[in-house]
Amino acid sequence: MRAAASKWAAGTLSVALGAVALGACSSTPSSTKTTTTTTHTPRTTTSTPTSTSTSTSTSTIAALTTCQVAGLKIIEVGHGGAAGTQEMTFSLTNTSGTPCGTYGYPGMLLVGSTGAALPTTVVRGGSLSFENIAPAHVTLGPGQTAYFNVGFNDVQTGSTSCSSAHTVEITPPTNTTHATVGDSLGIYACNNGTLNVSAVFPATNTSATQTTAPS
Repeated sequence: MRAAASKWAAGTLSVALGAVALGACSSTPSSTKTTTTTTHTPRTTTSTPTSTSTSTSTSTIAALTTCQVAGLKIIEVGHGGAAGTQEMTFSLTNTSGTPCGTYGYPGMLLVGSTGAALPTTVVRGGSLSFENIAPAHVTLGPGQTAYFNVGFNDVQTGSTSCSSAHTVEITPPTNTTHATVGDSLGIYACNNGTLNVSAVFPATNTSATQTTAPS
């Protein structure tokens, strides 16, 4: 009887110890799940500012438009020359409230005192009076200015004609409309009204301004 009681007691103790051990093991997964959920939350929050910043930058770049004649003030800012070679410098100032961009060569047409168009031959590039300037993208913020040079010969040679202009029509690069500039400009361009016209360049390009544009 005592032996049987001892075996029963030992068996009961073994089952109890097993239950305690099983309870201890089952508590571990609960702690692991809580840690995983907490770690994942900040990753979603951190990625949001990065996405917003990229979107803003793209919108700013896309907003840059070509400078239109309606938003530009175009005037003559310098005139000089010697030995039959003349040079003039014109400025283009952004009068709109937003930045714009320009690239390339302006168009020009000489106009007489009666308003009639005169013979005009536009040659893109440099001349004896100023260096050749490679076209470059120029960005103008509100109130900022860019320039271009115009060179011409005022001495008639052979049977060519000369155009005595009162004003000049200037079409900014990539525009289809023009601005009428000047009043008694005094342009006397020979060789059938030949004008050497430079590409538009920024005010910071001091090497291209030569002597007629402001420093």
